[in-house]
Amino acid sequence: MKKMDAEYRKFLESKVVQAPKSGFTISSAEINPALKPHQRDAVQWAVAGGRRALFEAFGLGKSVQQLEWCRIITEYIKKPALIICPLGVKQEFSHDAVHLLHMDAPTYVRDMDEIRSCQKHIMITNYERVRDGNIDPTYFSAVSLDEASVLRSYGSKTYQTFLNKFQGVKYKLVATATPSPNRYKELIHYAGFLEIMDTAQALTRFFQRDSTKANNLTLYPHKEKEFWLWLSTWALFLQKPSDLGYSDEGYDLPPLDVRYHMLEASNVTMTYEKDGQGKMIPDFAVGLSQAARVKRESIDIRVAKAKEIIDESPGDHFIIWHDLESERHAIKKTIPECREIFGSQDLDKREKNTIDFSEGRYRILATKKELSGSGCNFQRHCHREIFLGIDYEFNDFIQAIHRCYRFLQDKPVVIDIIYMEQEQEILKVLKEKWQQYDKLTENMEKIIKQYGLAQTDAVQEMKRSIGVRRIEVKGKNYRAIHNDCIEELATMPDNSVDEIITSIPFGNHYEYCECYNDLGHNENTERFFKQMDFMTPNLLRVLKPGRVFCCHVKDRILFGNTTGTGMPTVEPFHALTILHYMKHGFQFFGMITVVTDVVRENNQTYRLGWTENSKDGTKMGVGCEEYVLLFRKLPTDTSNAYADVPVKKDKKDYTRGQWQIDAHGYWRSSGNRLISKDELEAIPVKNLQKVYRQFSRSHIYNYEEHVKLANELDKDGKLPASFMVVAPGSWNESVWDDINRMRTLNTQQRLKRKQMHLCPLQLDIVERLVDRYSNPGEIVLDPFGGLMTVPLVALKKDRKGIGIELNPDYFRDGLGYLKTEEAKKNEPTLFDFLGVEEE
Repeated sequence: MKKMDAEYRKFLESKVVQAPKSGFTISSAEINPALKPHQRDAVQWAVAGGRRALFEAFGLGKSVQQLEWCRIITEYIKKPALIICPLGVKQEFSHDAVHLLHMDAPTYVRDMDEIRSCQKHIMITNYERVRDGNIDPTYFSAVSLDEASVLRSYGSKTYQTFLNKFQGVKYKLVATATPSPNRYKELIHYAGFLEIMDTAQALTRFFQRDSTKANNLTLYPHKEKEFWLWLSTWALFLQKPSDLGYSDEGYDLPPLDVRYHMLEASNVTMTYEKDGQGKMIPDFAVGLSQAARVKRESIDIRVAKAKEIIDESPGDHFIIWHDLESERHAIKKTIPECREIFGSQDLDKREKNTIDFSEGRYRILATKKELSGSGCNFQRHCHREIFLGIDYEFNDFIQAIHRCYRFLQDKPVVIDIIYMEQEQEILKVLKEKWQQYDKLTENMEKIIKQYGLAQTDAVQEMKRSIGVRRIEVKGKNYRAIHNDCIEELATMPDNSVDEIITSIPFGNHYEYCECYNDLGHNENTERFFKQMDFMTPNLLRVLKPGRVFCCHVKDRILFGNTTGTGMPTVEPFHALTILHYMKHGFQFFGMITVVTDVVRENNQTYRLGWTENSKDGTKMGVGCEEYVLLFRKLPTDTSNAYADVPVKKDKKDYTRGQWQIDAHGYWRSSGNRLISKDELEAIPVKNLQKVYRQFSRSHIYNYEEHVKLANELDKDGKLPASFMVVAPGSWNESVWDDINRMRTLNTQQRLKRKQMHLCPLQLDIVERLVDRYSNPGEIVLDPFGGLMTVPLVALKKDRKGIGIELNPDYFRDGLGYLKTEEAKKNEPTLFDFLGVEEE
């Protein structure tokens, strides 16, 4: 066992993720002496890494670092490098190249013809040229994305397409300010772009999925430290030079004065909702449509307030941030001296207005955050900013603030935020995100100070998440064990368990705890089954000869943006699981299908949408059912295949009639009509699903009538979008359509406000399997105990239960359920005291 333990430990240590190093080592002497110490260290680190990210505070000199990184790589590789930046930012690179680094300015290129004819080693272009043109990033030895967060405004589809274009470029750099705290997914996309980790794998490893809504992700609390440690192996979060041990002289931020101006609508009129309800007092704007309406109706009074602020400080320069074209026109009309930057403006004119304002040639600039909010440096002549309105886009907001509020700004920065009374909730959300942002930067500052730029210490810290302290609690008829099931099964006696029922982790689809022993903590399905190889031989060994192992599984949805297919596909996880267990000696002898609700599933994955089906039905698959795979361990005597200890049923209790019905594959009746729409009308929506399913099982099926019924219910508003009410019933005993999906221990967890299990096993399934494949008094094991559903049901069914669980919270809560149930079973009744039998 010692050798096995060593092999298993080695496997677990291989799970610790760190960014690969694909660059080369350079000395400090090879770096331009014009760079400040923190900039020199960052360049040296990024060159050695090959594919790295610089998330640095505004004003720390990301442009000179990118230029120097490109210069060093092109001299080594002898191929050109490309810098990609937002429109209106290339002049910053030209200025820094010539005046700070004393090198040629990078050449601006528009297409591949200009690139091929260019004699310079460093070229520069903007994101639009790459997105809409023919520029091929793989032509270059190195590419650097400046202010990459602007890609987000193009939409997720373009974002993903853009990132895929750069696959295969050996040297890649991302340089941008600290991402917004509610944009963790943005960091994951950067990891994908840099080829540090597959996007889907990173999302699974660190983020908890909302089982009711796709893409609603939150960082696991227990994964937070590991997440930041992993980031530190490929991303440098730098807030000030002292984070790397250098002096902050010259890098002190000026005072920030944020002034909030709440305005009341002066022309309140009666408004009407869609249902005709009139309102004299408008609601607070919460949704996007409400917020947009408030903005449209308040343009004039907000612009008047902006003019009032400007007139009070005639010597100051101002940026006016706005969102709507109608706002731009109102600003120009009310404040004629301002210059504008807008989307349809000639690019050369836009660039000239940007440069002229940056260099102080005019006093007032009106622009949008998405056009000028990233990359532009306006601090040399401007320290006043006016936000003509507010919205939920915090990252754009904080980026815009830092166009003036940055290092090397020598005046106090004043931010005037104008908003309407109805927008108080939006302002509240904005302030909360600002607080989160400050917390994020503080966390990363601590990690950089603790671990510096070396990966070794961070990796060793992550390795501490290997292993678990074993805890066992015994009751009269149960054992609950907190441990790695692989290590625990290795200690259990041969042939000691009568039945095994479990829901295995669905590959790397979920992670259940921070410990690397977690089987969900694997980068792909292949690695998942490699870890299962350490467990399955012992699972077979502890099961008694001839007895049954019931394995609950579900196929996995693979999304097109991670597979590159552009469409959702299905990984046949249940089939891979069958092959895995057969490889280790289990005999596969059947499969039970558990019907799921396709409408609920679509709400979780967005892959079977009615709208998408209307566009192209060829993309549409079907809902994914769940399966209970049935395996046996060969009995000692295979001549009759009876288990060494059979599961016997008394014929008085289990009749010939029941046996014939159960043994037959289909249950049907004949000659009955489909239930009518009139008969269903009086039934509440919440009961329709049950009524229709019961009817469907016992009547001849008619597809056309089924569709007609659904359409009629839809007309009457009785076809909800949250669950399916007219799902066809099953006539096959191997297809279970009546599982109550809400009947899990998560119901109790929710009531108690405790942590809910990611994939709870339904009680109905366990009850049937316990009855079917075990005798009273026997031992039922679940190696992935979770909330201890299996041992709990075993207890209720007069068996003995064993549950092994790695997650400490699930173990604690599951143990509570077991103790409560055993206490109920052992609780004496009045008849016990009277000495009579209870009827």
